Amino acid sequence: MKVVLLAGGLGTRIAEESDIRPKPMVEIGGMPILWHIMKEYSYYGFNEFIVCAGYKQHMIKEWFADYFLHTSDVTFDFTQGNKMIVHSQYTEPWKVTVVDTGLNTMTGGRIKRIQKYVGNESFMMTYGDGVCDVNIRKLLEFHKQAHKIATLTAVMQKQQKGILDIGGDDAVHVFREKASDDGIPINAGYMVLEQAVFDYIDDDDNVVFEHEPLEKLANKGQLMSYKHTGFWQCMDTLREKIVLERLWQNNDAPWKVWSDK
Repeated sequence: MKVVLLAGGLGTRIAEESDIRPKPMVEIGGMPILWHIMKEYSYYGFNEFIVCAGYKQHMIKEWFADYFLHTSDVTFDFTQGNKMIVHSQYTEPWKVTVVDTGLNTMTGGRIKRIQKYVGNESFMMTYGDGVCDVNIRKLLEFHKQAHKIATLTAVMQKQQKGILDIGGDDAVHVFREKASDDGIPINAGYMVLEQAVFDYIDDDDNVVFEHEPLEKLANKGQLMSYKHTGFWQCMDTLREKIVLERLWQNNDAPWKVWSDK
């Protein structure tokens, strides 16, 4: 099953970093937050990724092009005609497709543009700026048992994100965008989606996935919530980046479910 990562936004609220790189390439512990998210999915056996790039998309492509060198020791021998020797070789078991989905395209438009790369199958999708310790295998099993078009991960935090009205049957009955006085639960991403979800997205760059498409799915009883009571943290601001960096440096990062090589 493929994993779609939304990584094309401008990241204006973390301009201190995003002025020079895409927000998903902002580093935590010396590696882009996008890498952290991919390591989570890879731990659960999901190794094929489609990155919806946009703002400074060339930097994402160049980073993956050089990833083998990033994770290896290298000797550059200029006495042997610029010979390069790679030591302690390590690479991830990943297949990564980076798609330029446009500079100003909204989330729905970005998802629609990668439809041909997903193929005729179910897929996962999350945002390229948030980490979580949700058990992705259990999330997938929940989705399969629900027999609905879409499942999102819901977390209980007091933040201004997409607001969910969840019934006792775990179905999302109302999906709406944030308001200043809203509490919890919220949409944390980490979604599982069926092919039919593309039918809910108009072929328009201005479609926001969290607006009309998810609202329609909720109204039709086709949107489920997987309730997660553990850790989740987005990285919208510099303050949130500092929080994640501190957790990583203190070896207290809940999303680090994988072992070091």
